[in-house]
Amino acid sequence: MMKLSLLIGLALLAAFLWVRLAPSDPARWHQLPDPEPAPRGPGHVLARLEAQAGHMAALDAIIRDTARTRVLAGSLEEGMITYVTRSKWWGFPDYTTLARRGDDLVLYARLRFGASDFGVNAARVGKWRGRLGQGG
Repeated sequence: MMKLSLLIGLALLAAFLWVRLAPSDPARWHQLPDPEPAPRGPGHVLARLEAQAGHMAALDAIIRDTARTRVLAGSLEEGMITYVTRSKWWGFPDYTTLARRGDDLVLYARLRFGASDFGVNAARVGKWRGRLGQGG
């Protein structure tokens, strides 16, 4: 019984470390789907916003102000930025790409691990849109 408990504990530790330490490859995550399809399922959110003057910079500041969020790749000058936001306890990474597309801004949020994020990405994107003044 003790061996089984030890094995389960080690498996949980390995899973925790993989989620926390797995590298985030910008070549994989710093992109938008092309063509832009409907989101691929739970944990995937694709939102279009009206790109008024200064909105991309304002949204970038809002996103950077989000807890446990950092820039993975890109810049305002490039017209596309990808962020990684990690969950508080396990550190699950969610990736969000903000990009200028014609007269719109596109936000594409997606999870890396699991089949669902229980609505976390949709809520986060809605909060950012609300702070920008473009609804949730």
